Amino acid sequence: MVSSLVVMAAAALLQQPCDALKTVSLPRVTITAAEHVAAGAPAPGRGGRGGPAATLPAYCRVAATLAPSADSHIEIELWLPAENWNGKFLAVGNGGWAGSISFDAMAAGLRRGYATASNDTGHKGASAQFAVGHPEKLIDFGYRAMHEMAVHSKALIQAFYRRGPQLSYYQGCSTGGRQGLMSAQRFPDDFDAIIAGAPVHNMVHLNVSQVGIQVEMLKNPARLVPESKKTIFANAVVAACDERDGVKDGIVSEPRACKFDPAVLACKAGDASDCLTTAQVESARSAWAPLRNKSGAVVYPGRSPGFESGWRIPTPGAALNPLFTDMPRFVGRQDPNWDPMTFDLEKDLALALKNGGFVEATDPDLSKFKARGGKLLLYHGWADPGPAPENTINYYDAVNKKLGSRQDDWMRLFLMPGVGHCGGGVGPDQADFLGAIERWREKGEAPAQITATRTAGRGAGAGPAMSRPLCPHPQVARYKGSGSTNDAANFACTAP
Repeated sequence: MVSSLVVMAAAALLQQPCDALKTVSLPRVTITAAEHVAAGAPAPGRGGRGGPAATLPAYCRVAATLAPSADSHIEIELWLPAENWNGKFLAVGNGGWAGSISFDAMAAGLRRGYATASNDTGHKGASAQFAVGHPEKLIDFGYRAMHEMAVHSKALIQAFYRRGPQLSYYQGCSTGGRQGLMSAQRFPDDFDAIIAGAPVHNMVHLNVSQVGIQVEMLKNPARLVPESKKTIFANAVVAACDERDGVKDGIVSEPRACKFDPAVLACKAGDASDCLTTAQVESARSAWAPLRNKSGAVVYPGRSPGFESGWRIPTPGAALNPLFTDMPRFVGRQDPNWDPMTFDLEKDLALALKNGGFVEATDPDLSKFKARGGKLLLYHGWADPGPAPENTINYYDAVNKKLGSRQDDWMRLFLMPGVGHCGGGVGPDQADFLGAIERWREKGEAPAQITATRTAGRGAGAGPAMSRPLCPHPQVARYKGSGSTNDAANFACTAP
């Protein structure tokens, strides 16, 4: 204990004053702020309304603008603990089309002692309109912003503490998951361990496929499923497939084993409020089916049984979700006035891939990341209505096929029953993935299971608090047969 205090005290003496970082010279980097923030200040982005839980320990806040190309303007923030730095760096990812810095994720990292950084991917706002006529900005969004941030953050960490980070971690979900996989593929030296949640790694295919599915329903209104009938469908799936893990809890824990056929909900004649018409039955079936092009090739896999309560059904006359339409509109067509109802799967997918295919992080060859001792932890909610969990399984399988069938000494996938996109849903959605990968990378303790929790009053029937083990794919969690079904200790990871 005494020796560790001496080391910490010596490190503090070596530390530079925060404002001295304003004079650090880095290529194509403009430091716009370097200021000490006292302990107890609220986390940025909360407008001071976050309360005590939102306050932070003392840190040195660095803001900078990166310009790796003539058309680049990437804004980053790097927060450096003023004391008790754990000696490590944590980069955090974005969501959707990004356009902002992920302050909440940075705050969580700072509280754990990390020097932590985030960036806006080179534009402002959650739209892809920035891509029209700006190919360099699309490259920044696709992969360059995170890499540039990682390189320059490490240089600033070195300047501040007079030593670089011992280890560099990455954590992100959704677009952040894609950014993590992109780092492992293109820049394997940037991070020692990566957490990639619900990765939209083939983002062009996901967004274009979602537009195609929704436009098809709007063009065939008979296939639209009203909210009340969506609930009937969702409840029927749960009733049929809930108990495969030995527990009736409103969670479909093994979607791949669910063989429910929506035809059992078909109306006997005509239409009624408690059944599905023939066209609606076909819509329900297609929700689980992959979208295919004219030649029959899969464009994107279908969702998994248990996701139905989050099924996105378009509303006639209302605008489609720009999260998806922005891809064919601004990346593919480069036309802000493009009408989604003119969507053509073959043409719009080809255009988007031509202009922005480099955004996709689909390369399964992670041999360089593996060779340097990298660890990759993937996770995905089984009830995700956006990026399909089967899509992440497909990537996991592709890496195994490329590098050999057994890669679980450095890569593991955890599927989360009943959990939506990056959280939410009826299942336990809170898990310390960062702690798990720290133990794996630093102590060699591969995660045999990770405990996930759900707070009381949320989820299935607003029930009690719950914990369950998340198992490395393809294992599943099964009830042992005794003890509380809300306690992870009474479940075991077993073969499916």
